[in-house]
Amino acid sequence: MKALLFILITLTAFAGCTKKADPPVKNTVTTKIPDTTVTVKPMYPDTINYLALGDSYTVGEAEPQAQSFPYQLTDSLRQAGYINTNDPQIIAVTGWTTLNLITAISNHAPLQHNYSFVTLLIGVNDQYQGATQSSYRTNFVQLLNTAISYAGGDKTRVFVLSIPDYGVTPFANGQDATIGPEIDAFNAINREESGNAGVNYLDITGISREAATDASLIAHDGLHPSGEMYTQWVLKLLPMVEARLYKK
Repeated sequence: MKALLFILITLTAFAGCTKKADPPVKNTVTTKIPDTTVTVKPMYPDTINYLALGDSYTVGEAEPQAQSFPYQLTDSLRQAGYINTNDPQIIAVTGWTTLNLITAISNHAPLQHNYSFVTLLIGVNDQYQGATQSSYRTNFVQLLNTAISYAGGDKTRVFVLSIPDYGVTPFANGQDATIGPEIDAFNAINREESGNAGVNYLDITGISREAATDASLIAHDGLHPSGEMYTQWVLKLLPMVEARLYKK
């Protein structure tokens, strides 16, 4: 009896050791994944409508339309996932002052008052044509209020761009010492009034002054920005616009 019990215990112990020695069964397959980062852009279903108000800098004078900053901006929005972004509606003509823009808007067919966002860049021709800073301030404030109304009354969806300094271009013929300070004075007004209104403000004047040492930033007419300069504006403007579009 003792011998039988010893045999059973021995067999049980042996069986247990054998079971532990079995290799584990793998139910999964391991695949080596390269060390790369994959960015998945979200898609935003809302339709984006954009109104651009201004002058030659908004038109993109001397450059193909696609190189203007409003068109580069809408293209960038689409690439960022805002696939239903419409082409910009532009009210701007080369040579327009603030008063010209006010008149053009009043004579324009009725516009919607629920644009996703609005940009405003105006004032270089006020300076160039010798308008007073006082008149510029009055007209700019009116245009700013108009822009806000077109953005559905939402001031956070209005973006003012500062006036570029054309004094560094060949067109200015070395008069930057005079033109630069005058541009700064007009920009001080639009910056102050933008702050008072609570809209977004983007200073692109510094970028425009880089054209003094970088000819690639100037269009072939020797005066207006090139598509490359507009691209630099858009790189700064895009995240500002996205931040407001994403916020409901």
